[in-house]
Amino acid sequence: MKYLYRFSMMAFVLLAATRAIAQTPQQKITRFCKANEKAIIGEYIRFLSLPNVSADSANMPLNAAFIVQMMQQRGIASSLLQGKTPGVTPAVFGEIKVPGATKTIAYYAHYDGQPVNPKQWAAGLEPFKPVFITAPLEQGGTVVDYKTGDSIPANWRLSGRGSSDDKAGVMVILNAYDALVKKGIKITQNIKFFFEGEEEVGSLHLGEIFEKNKDRLAADLWVIVDGPRHVSGKKMVGFGVRGDTHMDLTVYGPKRPLHSGNYGNWAPNPAMMLVQLLAGMKDEKGHVLVKGFYDDVVPVSAAEKQAIAKIPNIEATLQKELGIPQPDGDGQPFLELLMQPTLNINGIQSANTGKLAANIIPTIASATLDLRLVLGNDAERQTQKVKDHIAARGYHIIDHEPTDAERAQYARLIKIIAGSDGYNAQRTPMDLPAAQPVIKAIQSTVDYPVVLLPSSGGSLPLYLFEKQLGAKVISVPVVNYDNNQHAENENVKISYLYEGIETLAAIMSM
Repeated sequence: MKYLYRFSMMAFVLLAATRAIAQTPQQKITRFCKANEKAIIGEYIRFLSLPNVSADSANMPLNAAFIVQMMQQRGIASSLLQGKTPGVTPAVFGEIKVPGATKTIAYYAHYDGQPVNPKQWAAGLEPFKPVFITAPLEQGGTVVDYKTGDSIPANWRLSGRGSSDDKAGVMVILNAYDALVKKGIKITQNIKFFFEGEEEVGSLHLGEIFEKNKDRLAADLWVIVDGPRHVSGKKMVGFGVRGDTHMDLTVYGPKRPLHSGNYGNWAPNPAMMLVQLLAGMKDEKGHVLVKGFYDDVVPVSAAEKQAIAKIPNIEATLQKELGIPQPDGDGQPFLELLMQPTLNINGIQSANTGKLAANIIPTIASATLDLRLVLGNDAERQTQKVKDHIAARGYHIIDHEPTDAERAQYARLIKIIAGSDGYNAQRTPMDLPAAQPVIKAIQSTVDYPVVLLPSSGGSLPLYLFEKQLGAKVISVPVVNYDNNQHAENENVKISYLYEGIETLAAIMSM
């Protein structure tokens, strides 16, 4: 009986060992995430609790320090990189050299976030107090009464500013490396980690950092981990991004607010002037009427057209979810419209509305325009086209508060402040040799064709990577598309975080 017991135990151990050996790398990473979910998500909650608005000079260094700590705990030597301008938010850099590796891949994410207005967040949600929700609150989800140590279902979401854009990128990159090391899976490349802290304000000093650290940042390929996966939920590789620039417009009326009954029909109303000006920039189908707005666009290549044709159509899904019966674009497909420049109104303001509204003619009206650029557009040139359009409508353009002399001379005065945060679009050839193993590695993690997108709708300063580093760049987004990035109630699906770790681990071990 004793020998039978020993034989049974030996057989059990052998069977367990065989099963362990039989595990694929992906299965090992999946089980690592599940076994360590409380530690992984707990660390992420602490990270999200740090306010990360780009302009917050007090808290941004705390975010950088937290990333440094995350890297040190994973055995990654780190340092802070800055350009020539002192006192700005640094990038966090780390490097792993693998014996025998012949290729170096650099992984990018950013840790700063968009401004927040806590009053706009739903009841129970706050920008920097992360909570679990069962689904987006707009879709009937509820806040979870989570107790530390409870299990965390993969279909839950974690809500908080930066949860998807783009602390998720930092989180999945570092945990993918950690999982590979701890599960003993071979890493096949030298790895460089680069986490930026100024992306949401236009990467104002990224060029300086690149210039000062060009040799240190050399790599065979840069993988950008930012943005959402395809609307269908399928994993995706992006080969380009739109550029972006902004314009702040202020139209002036009377020097003091006027009674709308006593002065209506006589005193020009700046709010009316501004909306009429803006309305004249687009037709009813969404086509921009600014002269030459589309003239510089580089046409889509044959390979890019073929890639677009293979991407699942999600317009009906988006229309139903967003309540849009008739999209702009005069019937052009969604993905074709992504390859064109845009002119958007981010916000418009003049006096008060609702219960605070008063019967007045306001003194000023203002708006912020967001111009998304595609390959061929230049940020300054595109901005100048809009200025020329405004001037042709009889406005005198200034860049300061108007003087009494200017008010007396010009019936239509507008102050325009063009953003210094503008940058151009970037597009990588879809047949880039260095990208093919990455596509293959991601494909190994799923049983459907990975979506290959010529250009995403979002913006990143990737043209700087090409211009200053001579880098080859692709994007590997990991978060859910319905994440409310840049807006209130931002969230990330837990399962997408784990799948992002699996994706990055597959690339690092390809």
